[in-house]
Amino acid sequence: MTTATAPVTGVSTLRSSGVFIRRSLLHSLRDGEGLLMAIALPVMLMLMFTVVFGGAIQGDGRYIDYVVPGIILTCAGFGASSTAVSVSRDMTAGAMLRFRTMPFVASTSIVGHVIASVVRNLVATAVVIGVAFAIGFRPSADLAGWIGALGIVTLWILAVTSVFAVIGLIAGGPEAANGYGFIILFLPYVSSAFVPIETMPDWIVPIAEYQPVTPIIETLRSALVGGEGQPLVSVIWCLGIIAVALALAAWRFPRTPVR
Repeated sequence: MTTATAPVTGVSTLRSSGVFIRRSLLHSLRDGEGLLMAIALPVMLMLMFTVVFGGAIQGDGRYIDYVVPGIILTCAGFGASSTAVSVSRDMTAGAMLRFRTMPFVASTSIVGHVIASVVRNLVATAVVIGVAFAIGFRPSADLAGWIGALGIVTLWILAVTSVFAVIGLIAGGPEAANGYGFIILFLPYVSSAFVPIETMPDWIVPIAEYQPVTPIIETLRSALVGGEGQPLVSVIWCLGIIAVALALAAWRFPRTPVR
């Protein structure tokens, strides 16, 4: 086990980032099973809530239009979770040792994982939305609404992926990294993603109201099907999460033992 050493200079940070983004994207293309699971799990969840449970909880409105924004955010979490495993694998399987002896800025390998995850998750999200249309999702959004939805989804994917990257740096190995991210994947279930907050038990309402996923889902739902959103609160949450994750990554990376 060794601790971090100063990176070899010679290649700019921007160029190093490009190299590692390409590396991570190529790995994503080769990992067809990972991409398939990132798509299949949210699709199965959507089918379960709309087809199996939809008749029981639909109420007066169209439940599929209510639930799809929550599924989209959940899709981002499922897809981003693999970032923690990939980062941890680099730190524990000898890859980072090689990076630090090459003329690259080794820390930009984390950037590669994050950007590749954003691209991968946007593709998965597009597929999930396509399936939603096929089973009856009918948003009322105009062009501005779709642009706003794309913006908030991209920002959330970037935020949650950054958190998973930090988890990968902290975890002792890929298996631990995979387990630590559970709490993030659980957040949409304690929000307005699948049922209105006012239908929840009183003790859980404050948790659902004041966690980051709820305003983001409400903003996405507002952009796609109308209603009240919280765009400013959503952006502040996402930017705050990204800022904290960047600070933690900058602090942790040089202190993370590599093997």
